Amino acid sequence: QVQLVESGGGLAQPGGSLRLSCAASGSNFRVYNMGWYRQAPGKQRELVATITSSGSTRYAGSVQGRFTISRDDAKNTMNLEMNNLRPEDTAVYYCHADVQEAGPRFYQYWGQGTQVTVSS
Repeated sequence: QVQLVESGGGLAQPGGSLRLSCAASGSNFRVYNMGWYRQAPGKQRELVATITSSGSTRYAGSVQGRFTISRDDAKNTMNLEMNNLRPEDTAVYYCHADVQEAGPRFYQYWGQGTQVTVSS
């Protein structure tokens, strides 16, 4: 069993910045692809950014050039640097990971979500 725990959400002004972190914990596991998703009230969950185990990244068009995803495999952590925030970035942000555990077996895990609010 692996747990993903997000941190770093909060309130930011338009044009401001926030940094989200996601930490994976458990035993005898390896993390492959990781990503951030978000869900605004009344909307479906959408992809924000993903990063593969080799470091390749992909971004939603709405955040391209403003957000940067990164990972530290030694610490099993992933970050999302969010700059030039807009009110439409307001959402609950979720961490996602594809994980290999003993077996080997592959599972998908989600964090509990962290609220990001962009407002003046």
